[in-house]
Amino acid sequence: MIYRMLADLVVILHHLFIIFALIGGVLVRWRSYMLFIHIPAALWVTVISFKGWICPLTPLENQLRQAAGDEGYPGGFVEHYIIPIIYPVELRFDVQVLLGLAALGINIVIYALVYYRYKLNQGR
Repeated sequence: MIYRMLADLVVILHHLFIIFALIGGVLVRWRSYMLFIHIPAALWVTVISFKGWICPLTPLENQLRQAAGDEGYPGGFVEHYIIPIIYPVELRFDVQVLLGLAALGINIVIYALVYYRYKLNQGR
């Protein structure tokens, strides 16, 4: 029971990390130190996508599921949880690269807006 709960907690944390990596740049407007937390997270997600790597949280979740008597799953977190929501087909490397580009693009837009707002407020 505890292992299943821990595995579910890892899934929740994994989802939150991905959301933070995608749109956490908006928090920089609120607290500037978030820049030093968000940039590495966004880069990590981008590199994972471009290289086709599996995030270290995925094997941890699978180990916890196996310890709970469940089966783990092949592939990575994105293939197992995110892609079925977005795409009905299996994840291919080219799709994974596109997701990485989307993450990078989202963050570029967010940081451009944050920078623009900063410059706008600085001129007052």
